[in-house]
Amino acid sequence: MIFETNVVDTIQRTPDIKSIRFEKPQGFHYLAGQYIFVTLGDDPDQMTKHFTLSSSPTEDFLEITKRLTGHPFANALASLSAGGKVSMMGAYGDFIFKGEYNKVGMLSGGIGITPLRSMIKYSIDKKLSVSIILLYSNRFENDIAFRDELEDIQKENPNIKIIETITKPGPDWKGASGRISAEMIKEFMPDYLERTFYTSGPQKMVDAMVSLEREIGVPEKQIKQEYFPGYD
Repeated sequence: MIFETNVVDTIQRTPDIKSIRFEKPQGFHYLAGQYIFVTLGDDPDQMTKHFTLSSSPTEDFLEITKRLTGHPFANALASLSAGGKVSMMGAYGDFIFKGEYNKVGMLSGGIGITPLRSMIKYSIDKKLSVSIILLYSNRFENDIAFRDELEDIQKENPNIKIIETITKPGPDWKGASGRISAEMIKEFMPDYLERTFYTSGPQKMVDAMVSLEREIGVPEKQIKQEYFPGYD
C-alpha cells in the first residue's frame, strides 16, 4: 500500500548521517526492525530506496536515518525540510523484535544501528523486562549515530547495556577499541549462549559477525541477521 506523508523534522546525527522524521500516516502499522520504501519526486524507478525505520512503533512519527554519500538520492533526501512531501510503501521484513526473548545480544556497525535503535526504544516504551546488550562498532568516534541517546538509555535502564567500540580511536577515546571479536562478545556477554542475537550492517560485517556467533557456539535458531546492501 502506498502512503503519502510529510516531513516534520530533520536531525543531524553525525557529520554525514541524518535522520528524517515523517508524519505517521493513518492506518500505517509496523514492527520494530521492519523497513519501508521511500520515493522522492515523480520518478519511482530512479528515486526509490528502502530504509529500515529507526523509529519505534511506539513513537508518533516515522524516522529513517541515512548516511549522506553524495549520490543523487542521498542529496535529495538531505535537502528535505519540514513540510516536504514523500511517498512510501511498507512495512516489510522479518528482522523483527516483539519482546519474545528474555535475553538479546546485538551486534552492529555504522548505519546498521537503525533497526536495533527501533527495537531498543520499543523495549523501553513497552516496559519489557528483556536484557539487551549492544556491541556497536564504528571507525571514528564522531561516526557514532544516536550516541547521546544510547548513552542516556543505558543510564536510565539497568536492563540495557551499550558498548561502543572504535576501530580508529583518537588519543582521548576511553572506550573499547578494535573490531567486534569473539573475545569481546565473551567479555561483555558472558551469558552469550542464552541470548538471541540480532546482527545488522553492511553485508561483509554481518557475515563476519554471524561467523563469530557460530564459532563461539551460538545455536542457529538464536541468530538473526539483516544486511544493508549499499549506501546510495
